[in-house]
Amino acid sequence: MSKKRKRDLTVEEQLARGPVDLPFLMLVLMLTVIGVVMVFSASYATALYDAKTAHNNPAYYFVKQAGFAAAGVLAMYVVTKINYQSFRWMSVFVLAAGYVCLLLVFTPLGFGRATVGAQRWLKIGPINFQPSEIAKIGVIMFFAARLSKRNTEKPRRINPRSYFSGPLRLLQRIGLLELVPYAAILLSVAVLMMLEPHLSGTLLIMLGGAAVLFAAGIKLYWFIGGGVALGALLIIMMSGYQSTRLQIWRDPWNDGMNGRGKGYQVIQSLYSIGSGGLLGVGLGKSRQKFDFLPEPENDYIFAIVCEELGLVGACVILFLFALLILRGFWIAIHARDRFGALLVVGIITLLAGQVFLNIGVVTNLLPPTGISLPFFSYGGTALMIQLVEMGMVLSVSRQIPAAKQG
Repeated sequence: MSKKRKRDLTVEEQLARGPVDLPFLMLVLMLTVIGVVMVFSASYATALYDAKTAHNNPAYYFVKQAGFAAAGVLAMYVVTKINYQSFRWMSVFVLAAGYVCLLLVFTPLGFGRATVGAQRWLKIGPINFQPSEIAKIGVIMFFAARLSKRNTEKPRRINPRSYFSGPLRLLQRIGLLELVPYAAILLSVAVLMMLEPHLSGTLLIMLGGAAVLFAAGIKLYWFIGGGVALGALLIIMMSGYQSTRLQIWRDPWNDGMNGRGKGYQVIQSLYSIGSGGLLGVGLGKSRQKFDFLPEPENDYIFAIVCEELGLVGACVILFLFALLILRGFWIAIHARDRFGALLVVGIITLLAGQVFLNIGVVTNLLPPTGISLPFFSYGGTALMIQLVEMGMVLSVSRQIPAAKQG
C-alpha cells in the first residue's frame, strides 16, 4: 500500500487491518481438523451400514463435514476482514432473524422438523439447522451493542406527573428499569425454545446473555434473583419429555438393558468411555460405534474420543478447549473498546457452556439434553456458525492495541 493511500485511511480503518490473534486462530484450526478426523472415525461404521447414505459410502459423513469445515474456515476468514464495529448495526437484524426462525419451527408451512420427540430443527430447501444457533449469536450481538453504550447514555427521564412515576423511580434507583428490555428478550426467546422443547439451548442463551450483562456491570443481586426465577421456570417445565430425561439420568439401567430402552445410549456411552482406559484402543478402532452407541458421530462423539484416544487423548482435547477459552477471554480483556469486549465475552461463554454441557451429558454428570460438542459433532451448519463466531472474535483481536516496547 502506498504512503498516500495509508494516510487517507482513518485510524479505525488502519486498526481493522491489524494482524489477527495467531494463538487463538491456531487453536481453532487445530480443534476443527481434529474434529473432522474424529467425525470420520466415529461415523464410518454408521455410514457403511446405514441405507440412507449414498451407496453405503463409509466416508459419507466425513466428506460432508470436511466440505462444511472448509466453507466455515473460508467464512471465518471473510468475517475477520470485517471491521467488528459493523456488528453493532447487524445485531438488530441477526436477532430479528433468530426470532423469525424460532417462529417458523411452529408454523404449518412444513419448515419445522421433529427429531427424538422435539421439534427444534428448521429445514429450508437443502439446509438443515437449529434456529437456536441464530438466536444465540443474535442475543449476544444485540446485548453487546446496547450495553456498550450503557455508561454514555443519560438515565431515562421519568415524567413526574405520570401516575407510575413513583414505582418507576424506585425501579430506576435499584437498577431494574434498565434491565427490563434485556430480561424481556431473554424470556421471550427462552419461552419459544422451551416450546420446542430445547432445554440445553435455552440454558446456553440464558448463560450467554447473563455473561454479557454481568460483564457490562449489571448489579450482582439481579443475577441471583434471575437464577431463582429461571430455576422455578425450569421446574415447572420439567414435565413429560424433560421428566423422562431426568429419570434416565438418575438411573439409566432402570430402562436401558432390556432391548434398547431410554437409558441405552447413556449406558453405551459409559461403556465406551470405560473401554478406552489410559491410552485408548487406537484411532479408528472403537467397538462401540458398530451399532452399539447410537449416533456416535453426533452428540456422543466425545465418548468415541475417550474410547479411541483414552484418558490422555481426551485430556489433551479438553486442554485445547481450555486454552481456546482462556485465550478468548484474554482477547476480551485487551479489546479496543467495550463493545468488542462484551461481544467476545458472550461468544466465549457460549462456547465454554456448550463444551461443559456436552461432556457433562456424555459422562452422565448431567441429564441428557441433546447438545453438540463444538468443532467435533457432525453438523455442517452448526460448524459453520461456530467458525463464523470465531471469526468475530478474531475480528476484535485485529484492533487490540500493540504492546508498548521498552
